Amino acid sequence: MSQVILYERRGPVGWVTLNNVNENLTLTLKAMKDMEKQLKTIANTREVAVVVLQGAPNIFCLGHHFQEIQESDTETVHALFEQSFRVKQLIRDLPQVVIAKVQGVAVAAGLELVAVSDLAVASERAQFGATGINWGLFCSTPAVFLSRNISRKKAAEMLFTGKLYTAREAEAMELVNRVVPDDQLDKETEKLANEVAKHSLQVIELGKRLFYRQLQMDDWSALHYATEVIVRNSKHRETIKGISAFLEKKEPTWDDGVSRHQ
Repeated sequence: MSQVILYERRGPVGWVTLNNVNENLTLTLKAMKDMEKQLKTIANTREVAVVVLQGAPNIFCLGHHFQEIQESDTETVHALFEQSFRVKQLIRDLPQVVIAKVQGVAVAAGLELVAVSDLAVASERAQFGATGINWGLFCSTPAVFLSRNISRKKAAEMLFTGKLYTAREAEAMELVNRVVPDDQLDKETEKLANEVAKHSLQVIELGKRLFYRQLQMDDWSALHYATEVIVRNSKHRETIKGISAFLEKKEPTWDDGVSRHQ
């Protein structure tokens, strides 16, 4: 039996691949458990600064496995969605920046993976949709991060029509950061990943936590929180090294434990 989740490290970037092709790259309970295990390993080893999530050439992720849901009792379905919750929470809490690399179709919970990721790059033939409503299962959990990524009206349109949107439409609504030609997707995703990964993981972690926490606050509470963070940040050993390098007109080097060799 092939592995459901594959992992490869390329320098400071970790590549996590959903590989259950026989199940059409759906988020089965096993797939989500294996993904959680892999992401926890990445978080604990801290050998990379960026994580890329990807699927197969034609499918990013088709969401949850309908047959698994249909054949399970309520208690089991609850366990499945609790597992889904843990995976999304882990992506958000991961020290590393997470990039969704979308080549092909990302629908329902697959769309949710894109929305919960920090950044997203799509190929020109990628498609996106909150398609659950077409089959009588409203995309309730995908609605959460979708509505926090794009405008309320556009999110409602996606959720209530269930139709597919092109990569260019996804870019226009700011669901993805950029759209690139199909044959450039790997290269451009790796380029973006390395642009982030050249920075200190400790500062990336601090910044990611700050970014998402302040979004939940009013303006002045957010500014107060950010002020406290930047003061502490200014005396971090990595920051002291970085500013010293700036003053000495040198490139900074980091003691963050990230393996920046291939």
